Amino acid sequence: MTCPSCQSRKENPNSGLYHADFPDQKGQDMQVLEKPPLNEGEIHIAALTDANGELYHLILLPGDNDDATHAAQIEWAQSIGGDLPTRVEQALLWERARDQFKKDWYWSNETHHSESGWAWYQSFDYGTQGDYYERNEFRARAVRRLPI
Repeated sequence: MTCPSCQSRKENPNSGLYHADFPDQKGQDMQVLEKPPLNEGEIHIAALTDANGELYHLILLPGDNDDATHAAQIEWAQSIGGDLPTRVEQALLWERARDQFKKDWYWSNETHHSESGWAWYQSFDYGTQGDYYERNEFRARAVRRLPI
């Protein structure tokens, strides 16, 4: 499949279109997606699939919240119309937008599957992930997920 704008299998940065390796309804190996309109300060990170196979745009919201507990950071993210990123999304944020983060630990929205009172974080100084007590205070960035 080729891009209707650039007639190639590559991104055309001038068209606002980009290619994604998600199967379309005809079983082809690529779709052309249009980048969504962004609010001031937002950064489009990627198009992803969720656990149900549904496509969505991952958008990093502006602003960085100072150290607070996991619960407080979830509340903060919701108060600005977003959510904390998942662990997978944080790994992608490290790869594509680490310059938008302070070199510190940032809470994800995921709690540990077997350890009550623990949640996952991403280190934006070394790129590692780990889990820690939810009552500890780490930074936060919010994202929004726009269904495609």
